[in-house]
Amino acid sequence: MKGLIQRVSEASVVTGGERIASIDAGLLLLLGVERGDGRAQVGKLCRKILAYRVFPDDQGRMNRSLIDIGGSLLIVPQFTLAADTASGTRPGFSCAAGPELASELFDSFLAEAQAKLGRERVEGGRFGADMKVHLVNDGPVTFLLEV
Repeated sequence: MKGLIQRVSEASVVTGGERIASIDAGLLLLLGVERGDGRAQVGKLCRKILAYRVFPDDQGRMNRSLIDIGGSLLIVPQFTLAADTASGTRPGFSCAAGPELASELFDSFLAEAQAKLGRERVEGGRFGADMKVHLVNDGPVTFLLEV
């Protein structure tokens, strides 16, 4: 399981011309599910993301987590993170989980994050939808986390 996090001052998701999710300051998470992933990876990655220290302290050092600052989390399913890009000029997707498993684990991740942060602080994109993701990357600060 892979999670690309971006520290944002705001982010939103639009699908079919409708804004379905939006947050103010916090993290945008693009979540990629790979074959062999399960609930153990959901829990481990969720805990890591919520505790990952990417927000500045009083000295400007990245010492505060999403939990520490009371920020929000926007989770967007992103199957292309599971792409094999090692050779050639076209990505392969044999490493990506099938849609049924990926959808189930995306929903599990969303529910776990909401249970830990509160439903009002966690929003989600729509699995399988064509989405337009709008964000203001703060920093910019971007990290790829894997479990």
